[in-house]
Amino acid sequence: MIAHLQRASHTAGLLTYLYGPGERGNHTSPRLIAGDGHGAPIELLAVPDSLPYLAHALDAPVERLGARAPERPVWICSVRSDPRRPDLTDSQWATVAHRLVAATGIAPDGDPDACRWIALRNQSRQVHVVATLAREDGSLHNAYRDAFRLQTECHRLASELGHLPTAPRPIPRAQEIHVPAPSITFTAEPSGSVSAKGASDDLSATLLKHAGFQQIDDWYGRRHRLPTTTPAADRAAIATHAAEMLRAARYGVDLDPSLDTAQMATPANPLGPYIAGAELLRLTDQIRSAENGEDLRRAVDHLLHAEHGALERVREALEVAGEQITDLDDEAYQLADRFGFAAEFVSSAQSELVDSEAELRRVGHAQQPPTETRTHSPRLPDPRSAALATSPAAAKAKVSSAFGAGAADVNAAVRPSQVPGPRTR
Repeated sequence: MIAHLQRASHTAGLLTYLYGPGERGNHTSPRLIAGDGHGAPIELLAVPDSLPYLAHALDAPVERLGARAPERPVWICSVRSDPRRPDLTDSQWATVAHRLVAATGIAPDGDPDACRWIALRNQSRQVHVVATLAREDGSLHNAYRDAFRLQTECHRLASELGHLPTAPRPIPRAQEIHVPAPSITFTAEPSGSVSAKGASDDLSATLLKHAGFQQIDDWYGRRHRLPTTTPAADRAAIATHAAEMLRAARYGVDLDPSLDTAQMATPANPLGPYIAGAELLRLTDQIRSAENGEDLRRAVDHLLHAEHGALERVREALEVAGEQITDLDDEAYQLADRFGFAAEFVSSAQSELVDSEAELRRVGHAQQPPTETRTHSPRLPDPRSAALATSPAAAKAKVSSAFGAGAADVNAAVRPSQVPGPRTR
């Protein structure tokens, strides 16, 4: 379960869109399932013919603020459930909406001055919660931490509904036998040579000789050094190879970063040790260069593949990181939980893009000229967007403060904006 939070300016325009057919005709049977109008008959007004009156009922506290009204007083939260799980009933979605407005402070339980809000459904596996930020006592809801509170409550709800994967029981680890081994230090000397010091046993000597080091035995003890004739380009490769063999033999190795090829940025490895990041950069370039929907689908499949995709690997790595934190320090449970929540957010992103392959194949096959779309489409451009016209209260405040402004200016102030969608906070 994941929530998407937005802010908008025009309640009437938003409701018209949510109760309409939708951008792709995917809105079916729009209906009110919960809400609180503080005495306003929102249940009677929540029908297509009465939407202006429903918008006015929600906006009433905003209107009373006058010049103090924010330009974007409408709070919109769209919540989706996991498409791999059974859909919730209207009653269950109403409970979800009540808990979300309570968790964010929009409408805490038992608060007589809470914000006015409604929850409506117009498609499966989703509910839209619409509220105005003005409270009944004339104050404004502080939305600073709403996004975090929403995701935390969504995680709790998904857990209670059984929508989260059950964490496997930890398997006791076999007691490892640690064999003490000396540490070997590789150093780049001022002369340009490379030395390896710290171990004097025969196994390490054999491995170093195999890598190309020369052994020196004198009154300083046993040590190893690359011949001074070794080309500069080969020194790091030889030192790195020797370090890998020694680590495989359970030696401790301290390798100078200037000798570690994994730390070096090269054309083949532009990000040095961040190999995964370099691979994703290459994937991004591949996506950017896609010439048709099929090319795009093949590239995006490396992100979305259910078993081997990058998102699945990131989710798994975050989950394992949280488990490892708990194994290493059972007091660091809060940090472990943060990694667990992050893994769930990635899982929600995966759920959002389930079954997108067919749509990706169709990309570019039936494009409509952008100018025609902007000119003739009477609907809001995005199912998660809202109208951006100036709020009525803010418009009135502007009119009252603009001495001598003409009627044309007033009409321009309340005309819907052409910005394609609301900005999130």
